[in-house]
Amino acid sequence: MKNRIILCGIVSISMLIFSCKDNSAFTISGTVQNPASLKTVFLLESDSTTTNVVDSTKLSEDGKFQFKHTAPYANLYKLRVGGSVFDLIAKNGDAIDFSTDLNDNKHSYTISGSDESEKIQEFNKISNVYTDKNTKLADEYQAKSQALGKQSDSLMKIYLPVFQKNIADYSVVTLKFMNDNKNSLAGFYAATSLDPDKYEQQLIAYADQIKDSFKDNPGVQQFIKQMMLIKPVSIGQPAPEFTVIGVDNKPIKLSDYKGKYVMLDFWASWCGPCRQENPNVVAQYAKFKSKGLNILGISLDTDKDKWQQAITADNLTWSHASDLKNFEGPTERLYHIEAIPSNFIIDPQGIIVAKNVRGADLEDFLNKTFNKP
Repeated sequence: MKNRIILCGIVSISMLIFSCKDNSAFTISGTVQNPASLKTVFLLESDSTTTNVVDSTKLSEDGKFQFKHTAPYANLYKLRVGGSVFDLIAKNGDAIDFSTDLNDNKHSYTISGSDESEKIQEFNKISNVYTDKNTKLADEYQAKSQALGKQSDSLMKIYLPVFQKNIADYSVVTLKFMNDNKNSLAGFYAATSLDPDKYEQQLIAYADQIKDSFKDNPGVQQFIKQMMLIKPVSIGQPAPEFTVIGVDNKPIKLSDYKGKYVMLDFWASWCGPCRQENPNVVAQYAKFKSKGLNILGISLDTDKDKWQQAITADNLTWSHASDLKNFEGPTERLYHIEAIPSNFIIDPQGIIVAKNVRGADLEDFLNKTFNKP
């Protein structure tokens, strides 16, 4: 009987503890070692575009602080502790413990009470490896440039490929983390660090896979919506048909290029980066025109005279057309053009096979396409 009473007491206490858990907010209990003159800790909330301070609290004399905050949905938060910022993912009901040492130059920290926060910490460790590599690389380059007293093309040829390889390696491990953590918001935040142009296909596939998840998180839902909007004009999709008016006032249809390779080149006379890229496009057109490359330049100009002057000045000898409506033209809206220069390469079957390839990447793609063994 005595044992039964003890057991009942344990069960009652456990139920009381469970029932007292506050599911209307989350808490963060923190410890800061070696805080020096630090007096205040800030809590920041992130969405898809901004990060805002949502709360602050005083640090006690023994380096302790606590936040209690209501989260309308599970989301990314950040703690700003002095000059350091620490990521965490929180939802109502979480009781998170955090600690860090401000004397630690690596800004390491411990966190518990939130599996999602531990996952975002795991991703940040991965990310920091490549950030440190490229920071070291940039410092070396700057030091050698300063020693020479000028920017050096030969130095750039040495350092730029290493920098680009680090970015590529980072993207590979980020894609793996994203795909290994589809049920975690940490996977989503990893996905948002990828180059959306270069990894558009992978991000669309990821959005497809998570479209029934995180339905209360507006940042995730906005991402999914955006990916679904651009999916019809992504690599591997049939290029949408359109009719646009040529520089000679005659209609040009995409179907006019059926059975041929064609690059849709969205640009404008007023676009500096477009004009800078034009010599490269001219060079590639001269090299691959005889092998089957066609180009249709689609201008976002609204002034026809300036458009025609730029065509002549830049020696753009391929076909040209325009809706003369800036970003609001029907062709631009159909292809979801939000920035220029932008291009789409369409194969003889009418399938988009490349998108937004410029500079050396454009030459590499055309070489692989037209110089197949």
